[in-house]
Amino acid sequence: MRRSTVLTSRIDLRNHRKITVIDARITCCGSRYSADPAFLPKRRYGPRVDIMLRLTGPVVAQNQLLFASDWMQATGEGLDGIVLRAEPAEGGFAAQAVGTGPTGRRWATPQLFSVLVGCAQARLTISTPYFVPDATVLDALCAAAHRGVAVTLIYPRINDSRIVAAASRSYYCRLLDAGCVVHEFEPGLLHAKTLTMDGRVSLIGSSNLDLRSFDLNYENNILLQDQSITCAIHERQPSYVERSVEITLPEVLAWPWYRRIRNNVIATLGPVL
Repeated sequence: MRRSTVLTSRIDLRNHRKITVIDARITCCGSRYSADPAFLPKRRYGPRVDIMLRLTGPVVAQNQLLFASDWMQATGEGLDGIVLRAEPAEGGFAAQAVGTGPTGRRWATPQLFSVLVGCAQARLTISTPYFVPDATVLDALCAAAHRGVAVTLIYPRINDSRIVAAASRSYYCRLLDAGCVVHEFEPGLLHAKTLTMDGRVSLIGSSNLDLRSFDLNYENNILLQDQSITCAIHERQPSYVERSVEITLPEVLAWPWYRRIRNNVIATLGPVL
């Protein structure tokens, strides 16, 4: 690595995308890794709970182009022979592959989340393993709860990063005071990154609700509008809640002062967590 790169650029960027394309006809998108033995030390946080969608139709070509851009950037090789089939799917629905990263428009991901939260009218349910939002997303969540939207947030109770867990809990008081409902999933690491809104709109993919996903990672998500798929994802979300512990405002206010200070201090490190 050149010295100028070290001195003038971020060196902690990461491709966090999870893309599968099969025969230019099927694509899968979600939170699941293709894990190798390097994940063995994470076993004590298991089982990992993930979610994936299998999709066909024009969105496959969108994910193919996203994969091709990653491949060319990583290898310097062209993929001129890639087969794209933007075939309409019968009985389909509106869907958009969203690829974001540090080489794209800045703050695209938090703006997307904020707009979705702002559009919610009755119900918004989100699961994420890592919650270290920026002010835009945090304000949007609190504003949604204040205007009467049923905002439910689900995080893992035992996180594979104690630092991120502490930072996440620094936001609990404000979220709960606004009227959000917070659950911590107990039996393993809840790694599913899901958002459902009003039984009609879903967002699923690789993005966490943290500053690393917002600003440093290359991420991919699929935004879709379909009642049946949104209901299927929303039916999965209560299964997370059933195995979770609800966190209440009196409980958070009863935390020792040193715990709250520690959480707040760690939260200031959000951009590098």
